[in-house]
Amino acid sequence: MSHVRITDVSPRDGLQNEAAIISAGDKAQLVRLLCAAHVDEVEVTSFVSPKWVPQLGDAAAVLADLAAHPPAGTRPMYSALVPNEKGLDSATSFLTGPAALGKLSLFAAASETFSQKNTNGSIAQVLERFVPVMQRVRALPQRVLVRGYVSCVIACPFEGTIAPAAVIDVCKRLIALGVDEIDLGDTIGAGTRENMQSLLHAYAREIGITPSQPLVTLHLHDTFGRAADCVRVALDAGVTSFDGSVAGLGGCPYASTPGRRAPGNIDTSLLVRTVHNTGFQTRVDLDALARAGEHARRIVQR
Repeated sequence: MSHVRITDVSPRDGLQNEAAIISAGDKAQLVRLLCAAHVDEVEVTSFVSPKWVPQLGDAAAVLADLAAHPPAGTRPMYSALVPNEKGLDSATSFLTGPAALGKLSLFAAASETFSQKNTNGSIAQVLERFVPVMQRVRALPQRVLVRGYVSCVIACPFEGTIAPAAVIDVCKRLIALGVDEIDLGDTIGAGTRENMQSLLHAYAREIGITPSQPLVTLHLHDTFGRAADCVRVALDAGVTSFDGSVAGLGGCPYASTPGRRAPGNIDTSLLVRTVHNTGFQTRVDLDALARAGEHARRIVQR
């Protein structure tokens, strides 16, 4: 059976839209519990301006806690989002040591309107900002992987349906910059079996979904309860890397509308069960993952 890679993004994407302030200690404990569940990667935090995402203004404190109190046993890869060079400046202090980040993530969009609202720049401007970031990362003495997020790969909350060609164009430009991984984000959970199949077939035709780099990861939101169907379609298309968020936490704050909070990510437990039921394997311990989910729900008072 093929192994499927699972990244849990709840400490970053899952908590970034919470109204209440969650302590760095609670976040670090969530990471440790996810490590105990044997996910392959934990997206720990983001080095973003607290002005834009106040909930993630404690990145240094979370990583310091993890360094002082590391999880037992072999831990998975830690990753963090860095939106620009300033974010990279902050992250470089955490590329070595007991809580070292092994991967940094850049965030782009396939929608011009979403790009402007989320990153205060056009798609072209955002990609241009990544050039010096990539140059500096590649000049580091240690190997650090780079993930390139592409949001709104199915639809945008402002523009509606996004054509696969627009998604492929952004992906090709990120690959040309040298990213190691493309993460396709269904930001508002608009995916269906049909439109996900169309997107992944286009990606396979234009770029290729193979075990070689760049890795293709799928990031799903379960707005309409169709995320599991999209997982099955993606597995059929050759995708073997997925993001989930324990307890279904999350939802991009920039995808919310007045009076309606953006929906959460696919629950990691649902993701893993779907993968297993489809005949694939993961390393995830579902009992330990349930304990992480209990902690997650407790700290957000759900």
